[in-house]
Amino acid sequence: AASLVQHLDRLVKQGELKGLILDLRNDPGGLLNGAVGVSAAFLPPKALVVSTDGRTDDARRKYFAVPDDYLRGSRDDYIRNVPASIKTVPMVVLVNGGSASASEIVAGALQDHKRAVVMGTQSFGKGSVQTILPLNSNAAIKLTTARYFTPSGRSIQAKGIVPDIVVEETPNGSRERLREADLDRHLVNAGEPDAPKSETPASRKDPAGKPRDKDNRDNKDKPKDEADEVKPAFEIAGKDDYQLAQAVNLLKGLQILQNSAK
Repeated sequence: AASLVQHLDRLVKQGELKGLILDLRNDPGGLLNGAVGVSAAFLPPKALVVSTDGRTDDARRKYFAVPDDYLRGSRDDYIRNVPASIKTVPMVVLVNGGSASASEIVAGALQDHKRAVVMGTQSFGKGSVQTILPLNSNAAIKLTTARYFTPSGRSIQAKGIVPDIVVEETPNGSRERLREADLDRHLVNAGEPDAPKSETPASRKDPAGKPRDKDNRDNKDKPKDEADEVKPAFEIAGKDDYQLAQAVNLLKGLQILQNSAK
């Protein structure tokens, strides 16, 4: 979060910002206080960022955009140095199936507070809290003790963050990704239907109910040279980044609306 504030300051010094894109695609997460700090950079002071709920009282907590919840081992409140314009500039958050844990907390907070438009594809769904209990100097037990919830009370676990605007990775769709709901024995939300599983190669079946391998699924009626063709890897922020281009287009549209309202 401290590095983010420094970067935002450099951007503002280069000129007035007309829009901002926070790219959380393929971000597997990090520390909780980091997620709270990043969220606090864009939210009003004291705004609720995320809450946890578990079986015991100490597993039930709320985290706000306040120094006590985002500072760790530091007395320097770097969030107070965020340029004022950052709190109001039109903003898009990009997520995909590789966005998990802390990045889902940030996306969910900015979405619930209507601070940003979330765009992309549904995130991974890693919304569980782990607690490490040391046994001795060489061993410990890691237990799942709670679930994360967005400010409006939505569970992240096995559901993830659903974008406000769904945009696939390319005009022809997105590549298949494994999500939390696809994992065996994943933690589910009591009293709620489980999230639908992704259609991965291993989960696809033919009409007879047998698993369909890659050859008979994709290549049955294709010439050999076409079937063996390997598509190039998708490059984040490259010249062919379709999702990023759509985010820029949205910000341009928001800027037009903002100017016409003045």
